[in-house]
Amino acid sequence: MNFEITAEQLELRAAVRAFAREELNHDLEKRDQDGAFPRDCWQKCADFGLLSLPVPVEFGGQGQDLVTTTIAMEALGWGCRDNGLVFSLNAQMWAVQMPLAHYGSEEQKRTWLPQLVSGKVIGAHAITEPSAGSDVFSLTTRAERRSGGYLLNGQKTFATNAPVADLALAFAYLTRDGQSPALSAFVVPRSTPGVTFGRPIAKMGLRTSPMGEIVFEDCFVPETARLGPEGAGMKIFNSAMEWERACIFAGHLGAMERLLDDCIAYAKKRRQFDQPIAKFESVADRIADMKVAIEAGRWLLYKVGWLADQGKSAVLEAAIAKLFVSEMHSKAALNALQLHGGYGYMKEYPIEREVRDALSGTLYSGTSEMQRKIIARGVGL
Repeated sequence: MNFEITAEQLELRAAVRAFAREELNHDLEKRDQDGAFPRDCWQKCADFGLLSLPVPVEFGGQGQDLVTTTIAMEALGWGCRDNGLVFSLNAQMWAVQMPLAHYGSEEQKRTWLPQLVSGKVIGAHAITEPSAGSDVFSLTTRAERRSGGYLLNGQKTFATNAPVADLALAFAYLTRDGQSPALSAFVVPRSTPGVTFGRPIAKMGLRTSPMGEIVFEDCFVPETARLGPEGAGMKIFNSAMEWERACIFAGHLGAMERLLDDCIAYAKKRRQFDQPIAKFESVADRIADMKVAIEAGRWLLYKVGWLADQGKSAVLEAAIAKLFVSEMHSKAALNALQLHGGYGYMKEYPIEREVRDALSGTLYSGTSEMQRKIIARGVGL
């Protein structure tokens, strides 16, 4: 594995950092307070080319490799203080666009990918249900064959982007005569009769990323709406999570770098007992630990991207990277809060928002407990 970043990748990183810092942070405090999705910022990101990075050129994308895309997402996480926006962008990229790019029919790809990467259409990934999160085998949403298509019935929840989405990638167990139900995936536009995209669910953090329910009530979709063959749902879901666990957490890594920069600046400026608090060993140790976590997390994430670019499986490596970066981001945010003291706890400062946002990473894309289960299985336990 080559650990050297190319000149083109360095140029992209610098450009994304500058763009995000200058264009995506306006009125953030109010957006967070109101739980408002910044559609104007979404469109700016699409126009800049962020959504199109990993998508094949023939479908409106740039065809970038995953390492390059990971570097760009890390830069976005550093420059954009709106962690909810970063999360929503990544959710569409890895859990909607990439499944379409890899498993979609020619018609599906030509119909949806150009609209998704251009910002015209927003996509939501719908698999979690009120009684089924990590346990995919307990999903109750069902698809029944009908003449020319399928009838969907069921309820999804915690679907990122759902309240503003134009399109859902939904998973349902297909009932088949004499056979066990097979998980299958379907592309369902908002305009489809029988599907309802619910209002935003209030959350602790990532408040600018809308999340809601999607309900299917005798929702008929044509056979052309099925993504991949019948029964391919588990394969599609697992591959989406493998991409997501690598690239979406590059944004977390960028946020950790930003926290580190903020903490260093504050520790040098803030004085107690006639000296900068940076001179206190307890403060310096926290900052040193943040730096170690960032460097380790970066190479864990880049390795996943490199393996994927080589066409190799990275299930174990993605789980390791996701577990480490998500937990280290939470720890870094709490360290930043402690370092800033009372100021960090106040809503007028950004640290308390960073803590709320960081904690979500140990839950989505598979909880920390699920990642440990995957890792244990990967080492033969």
